[in-house]
Amino acid sequence: MNHGSAPVRVMIVEDSLVVRELLSHIIGRDPRFVIAAAVASAEEALAEIPRVRPDVISMDIRLPGMDGLEATAQIMADHPTPIVVIADAVEDASLRISMNALKAGALTVVEKPAGPSNASYERLADTICTQLYIMSSVPVIRRRSIGTPRDVRSALRPTSPGAFERLDFLALAASTGGPPALAKVLGALPASFPAPVLLVQHMGTAFMEGFARWLDGLTALRVVLAEDGVMAQAGCVYVAPGDRHLAIRSSGVLRITQDPPVSGQRPSANILFGALAEAAPTRTVAALLTGMGEDGAQGLSRLSQGGAHTIAEHASTAVVNGMPAAAVRLRAARDILPLDLIGPRIIQLAGWGRS
Repeated sequence: MNHGSAPVRVMIVEDSLVVRELLSHIIGRDPRFVIAAAVASAEEALAEIPRVRPDVISMDIRLPGMDGLEATAQIMADHPTPIVVIADAVEDASLRISMNALKAGALTVVEKPAGPSNASYERLADTICTQLYIMSSVPVIRRRSIGTPRDVRSALRPTSPGAFERLDFLALAASTGGPPALAKVLGALPASFPAPVLLVQHMGTAFMEGFARWLDGLTALRVVLAEDGVMAQAGCVYVAPGDRHLAIRSSGVLRITQDPPVSGQRPSANILFGALAEAAPTRTVAALLTGMGEDGAQGLSRLSQGGAHTIAEHASTAVVNGMPAAAVRLRAARDILPLDLIGPRIIQLAGWGRS
């Protein structure tokens, strides 16, 4: 949509009258928005969407009847609309449903605010409005299965012998649309994967632990939140914790830092990729997936120049083609691949030079 003209039309889906009125107040006081509808159930939302035609939907996750996950899937199938999940970050069930809603097509998840007297109220209110505004302009399409039935081997050319020696580290980074993309890539890797995986996903701090647990349940690899001073082990995925940078020393020891955000991001893919460019460029494979903005592009370029094998997700599968497109503009990616080919490519690279 064109942000320069009419205000953004928001539909609020929330079963609690108190929270619905709180969200209506938060969103309604922002001149960028107009509340197109505020409903108490997924069923009401589905009935109203064709008439109301919202630009963006604020979606509660624990709803009576159909929950927010089912509602997200139904909306993305019938009336594709940007969806921001508003979730209670301290409830395990909400976290799990939220992650699956991201897999079903929701664009992001933000923390549900407590009342105005709460210390974090204004920060959470600002986050909600910022995310609704940004996501309202993301083009969404009817969800389709990203994987297509084809012989992936024929689409993957052998890598040309160059500076890349072997895979000792795999680095993955994503932002908007990242959770399902990361689940797809990691799900393709076997438990015997020969390298540690270092992962940056832009997401609110409150959700990172739940995100790591969710990923752990979807992949043969072990997924944990990264901790400072830990030696990275093969077959383990280390997720950058919320609001902390993830880096690595040449010895393979993880570093977690509170250094300032880079271009507004902490964790930053540029920090992770830059650390690997110094520590082990010829032994690193790095993939930059869907996401808004340009985080990771400069770092991927440094890795590529140092001899790493670099991959950017192809525009045809990226939910938001910001970060991958920035890498492509910098000619930072050796491969530009649709999502379903990235995992197989990484497996191919892991075996190259190890015979």
